[in-house]
Amino acid sequence: MSLVIAVVGPTATGKSDLGLALAERLGGEIVNADAMQLYRGMDIGTAKLPPAERRGIPHHQLDVLDVDQDASVADYQRAARADLAAIDARGARAVAVGGSGLYVRTLLDHMDFPGTDPDARAQLEERVEVEGSRALHAELERLDPVAAAGIGPRNARRIVRALEVIGLTGRPYSASLPQHVYEVPALQLGLDCDRAVLDARIEARVEHMWEAGLVEEVRALAAHGIGRTASRAVGYAEVLALLRGELSAPEARAAIAAGTRRLARKQMGWFGRDPRVHWLDARDPTLVDRALELVAAADAGTLDPATADPAPRRSLGS
Repeated sequence: MSLVIAVVGPTATGKSDLGLALAERLGGEIVNADAMQLYRGMDIGTAKLPPAERRGIPHHQLDVLDVDQDASVADYQRAARADLAAIDARGARAVAVGGSGLYVRTLLDHMDFPGTDPDARAQLEERVEVEGSRALHAELERLDPVAAAGIGPRNARRIVRALEVIGLTGRPYSASLPQHVYEVPALQLGLDCDRAVLDARIEARVEHMWEAGLVEEVRALAAHGIGRTASRAVGYAEVLALLRGELSAPEARAAIAAGTRRLARKQMGWFGRDPRVHWLDARDPTLVDRALELVAAADAGTLDPATADPAPRRSLGS
């Protein structure tokens, strides 16, 4: 299989634009690696590129789930890797684009998927409702500090899954997480951006989403039933609170911007810990050329795609 190019990094750094430019120049096709863009109808709040703006480039793993379904990394891995194989068979280059760290790793790295126990999961979900996600996160910290460090105390779904796996296997959940070892040959290009600049971009993005009809989008989704995973996405959770009368419009907009900033920090932390990511300045006017130089070097074997610059610029992590 040809080297997969993965464009990663925090939200609002321009991953979609770079991914499109690379796919256009390399004769490629896009594979989505953003968990929320898997959902049909979640368009404005996820900054999903409309079909008219995709430059005729095929996109995969967009709009494959209804909003009342829960996304599964195991299902995503099977489907997205099948896309990679089909793209390669067509003689095209796969360009994966997304900021969902677990999905990027699931796509590219070796990862085991322990089974499930519906009864145990239901009991844990009930405990979340009664005790709150922070109480279960504290339990996870006692059982598996490594996993707890990588899962936020408000991420109830991943906390429940971690505790479920621990109960099923008797081993730490972190033992089943991917290592920094490619199962799919890849080159990861990370987009970095000055923190103040990124915060300004996030504010502008939220403003644009609001004016583009985010509230109407969420209202329509809620009318037909929106599932647990989709309803907790940044932008959607806050608008749902607005529709329930729990937040005013200005409060909801401010909460979305704050939540997006937190998401960007979390994404930078995730990708910043991966030593294989080659970091590029999102504001570099020669960004596309620099990215293409790295791709050419990796293809020629003069750049080790599994070993990046040992001291990359990571302004968001400072």
